Amino acid sequence: MAADRTRRIDGAGQQKQEKKKLSRGFGLLALLGVILVVAGLVGLIYTGVATLTSMFLFGWLLLIGGLVGLLQAVQARKSNYFWLAVIVAAINLAAGFVILRRPEASAEALTMFAALLFLTGGVFRLAGALVVRGSNFVLTLVQGAFGILLGVLVLWRWPGSSQYVIGTFFSLALLFDGLSLVALGMGARRILGLVREDEVAAVPVTDPAVAATARQAADKRAVGDQEQSNN
Repeated sequence: MAADRTRRIDGAGQQKQEKKKLSRGFGLLALLGVILVVAGLVGLIYTGVATLTSMFLFGWLLLIGGLVGLLQAVQARKSNYFWLAVIVAAINLAAGFVILRRPEASAEALTMFAALLFLTGGVFRLAGALVVRGSNFVLTLVQGAFGILLGVLVLWRWPGSSQYVIGTFFSLALLFDGLSLVALGMGARRILGLVREDEVAAVPVTDPAVAATARQAADKRAVGDQEQSNN
């Protein structure tokens, strides 16, 4: 009986340590989300800096991707797709070099491409909504009209709009990604706390003194949670 209780206590201690590690990991995930949220808010304030930053990041990513693709092509030079891989890697390297050399002109080109993409997608959504008239007719119609309006507004202020369009989209992506990470990390930590309470309540204890201590700890935890919810 004593040996079983010792093994049960050791297992509970290991589970507690593992859950502490998981809780710490989810806490770091939430912290990363907070950093992304702050970066997104700063980018929305300084859209010009965010645009240049996103262009430099995009250029470096293309350069790194081109180098990696070139190394993979050299390693697999006996395959049938060797020259295709070399051409793709060379295009990525050239595009990355051009973006890093001329970030303002590259931002103008990408802004023009984004505006045309909004216009094209809006026209297709609008035409599809009018032709199909399905259950999501109104939503598709609104999406198409919004895409067309956004594309027209971007083109209307082009090339001046290239100074803030890319940065705004990049900052919004950081903001929403950060909010999702914060929600994921905090929600996971809360779930771990609930699981820990359930396991403590479900562990069979034969010693009356240990059982009384466990009940007192559970009661204190419940009172604390109730006070936090009331506040």
